[in-house]
Amino acid sequence: MKFSRMILVALIMLLMIPSWTAFAAGQTKEIALFLNDRRIATDVPPYLTPRTNVTMVPLRVISESLGATVDWKDRTATIYQNNNTLILREKNRVANVNGNEVKLDEAVAIRDSRVLVPLRFVAENLGVTVVWDGVTRTITMTSSNDNNDNNDTYPNQDLRGAWVSTVYNLDWPSKAGLQVEQQKAEFTKLLDDLKGMGMNAVFVQVRAASDAFYPSKLVPWSKYLTGVQGKDPGYDPLAFMIEETHARGMEFHAWFNPFRVSVDSKIESLSADNPAVQHPDWVVRHQGKLMFDPGIPAAREHILQAIMEVVNNYDIDGVHLDDYFYPYGQDKEPFADDASYAAYNNGQFNNKGDWRRDNVNQFVRTLGEQIHQAKRHVKYGISPFGVWRNSKLDPTGSATNAGVNSYDDLYADTRAWIQNGWIDYIAPQIYWNNGTKAAPYDKLVDWWVNETKGTGVKLYVGHAAYKLGTTEAGWSSSNTIIEQLDYNRQNGGVEGSLFFRAKTLQSNVLGIADRLQAYYSR
Repeated sequence: MKFSRMILVALIMLLMIPSWTAFAAGQTKEIALFLNDRRIATDVPPYLTPRTNVTMVPLRVISESLGATVDWKDRTATIYQNNNTLILREKNRVANVNGNEVKLDEAVAIRDSRVLVPLRFVAENLGVTVVWDGVTRTITMTSSNDNNDNNDTYPNQDLRGAWVSTVYNLDWPSKAGLQVEQQKAEFTKLLDDLKGMGMNAVFVQVRAASDAFYPSKLVPWSKYLTGVQGKDPGYDPLAFMIEETHARGMEFHAWFNPFRVSVDSKIESLSADNPAVQHPDWVVRHQGKLMFDPGIPAAREHILQAIMEVVNNYDIDGVHLDDYFYPYGQDKEPFADDASYAAYNNGQFNNKGDWRRDNVNQFVRTLGEQIHQAKRHVKYGISPFGVWRNSKLDPTGSATNAGVNSYDDLYADTRAWIQNGWIDYIAPQIYWNNGTKAAPYDKLVDWWVNETKGTGVKLYVGHAAYKLGTTEAGWSSSNTIIEQLDYNRQNGGVEGSLFFRAKTLQSNVLGIADRLQAYYSR
């Protein structure tokens, strides 16, 4: 009898296992966040505190989804929106709301290197209604101020970004070989300065020339960190930069120069693990520099893998490519790709130009597909040369007479990228002013607005802040940039601006930092 009871108990326990498993699975299901019926993606999942049942969310949810301005400094989160100011401190269950002390059920916490805040407390103090469904583990937020589409990162403001160039140590680090703490201090100071003048995003060059600002299995460490390509700097710069950027409520876009190998022609100066050394047949020398041949499928595939290594392993907000596909200067020195054209065209195209454009198109399309398959929320965009084609070459081109056309000279068919929806945004480098007869700023903005209208591809404009104070006509005053920003707003089709480059802004050339701070504070 005793043995029979033991068998019965064992059978009951076995029968309970599926139910218990389902119950446990339900308890561990991630909390889903919705704002005005839109799902909010978070890099660190929201969680309920064990005793107080308070939902904690990353600080970025407050800045990016609710549109508040946030600051994280001295272990204190300060949140501003619509004349409301909230101050919450780590491990302190008393907050300050518009000068008044208010008790908290949970204090600010750090988890997985992310700053987390109590959602309901913050949201409701910003005028957002919060409803919790314990059965589906869903939080629904409703804001009467949301008038934006599903892809806006900053619901109440446009994108304001600065390019941070690492090649030649232009912007950061200031020189190769600095101590780790010096490099970190320089970058955090740069972030603080950029945020202070109104920037909400940085576009950091993490691949300057077949190298990496992160530990990679595919490319060597960048020489711009230590002075020697392949030398470990002693920390993960990319992880550090992302964390510091996000802590300030800013976006981090990883900027890649895909095809450049080196800014000189000395292949012997590259580290032994550089793909250019391992595959010299991929490399073309052009005007004293080395680059990968975009016409070689294996080379393109390697670069795709190198970029996806970052997408898969880091919490970046975007992948950004610049204007370098096929090189500039082919009127002086033709690009030597006869061999790859003969090997890989296979009779598909009857001229090299169309074949080259197809090589770039394949790369652009495939990269976008891979990024969005891996992480749908990661934005993917390109900043091409500012002129697609002059109207004298194509009646649908811009009313310009530029010496370079991206379609004909760089083999970058930006129109195709937009029309096919291969990218999320385009940021043409409109590096001229209205006084430039060959390429007037206003005419180019109008053309790009018309190109992107109704396509779902956002338009940002790249501004030539680096020209301020130079001898080029029209750049003797920071008014040039401010007037361009005013024109963008009046036009209505421009959704953000990128400034080249960060050092110019940080150095406050011709007072540009002061002017931007005042402009974005309006």
